[in-house]
Amino acid sequence: MKQTIIALAAMAALSGCQSTAPPPSIAFDAKAAEFINRPGKGQIDGHAFFRAENGRVINAAGEPVWLIPVTPYSEARFAQLYGNAKFARAQFFPAASTDPDYAKFTRTTKAESSGRFSFERVAPGDYFVSTSVTWRAEGAMLPSGGAIYERVTVTGKETDPVKVIVSGK
Repeated sequence: MKQTIIALAAMAALSGCQSTAPPPSIAFDAKAAEFINRPGKGQIDGHAFFRAENGRVINAAGEPVWLIPVTPYSEARFAQLYGNAKFARAQFFPAASTDPDYAKFTRTTKAESSGRFSFERVAPGDYFVSTSVTWRAEGAMLPSGGAIYERVTVTGKETDPVKVIVSGK
């Protein structure tokens, strides 16, 4: 019974921490994002991880990694979700409303167990690379880690893959 009460109290506390962010005040413009669907010769190779307070590196093992074109809409959305940081704590990351067409102009892959990922045939442009790294410390009720992102540019003139470290720093 005591464990049930504690679990219910934790869920109530969590629901109070997470808010729903309204959609960005800028309208989504498919034309501004359409470059992500063009054929390209670029490649983005990355490593996504988070360094815990104790210094331990936790990889984004098996997590989805999103490639999102930088547009006025996505910039406003990232500013709304992350503020001035490249990391948002798991328990405080707001659920975000978004334009239904927004997802049509993103790409997704999955990070390997090492946290490494790759996007091939990427068209020239500026992109956000976003994922999450979360875990539960032993005995903790709340998750640690959170959502992280990095910004990357593909010029189309690269002869080697563009490298990106997504660590929230």
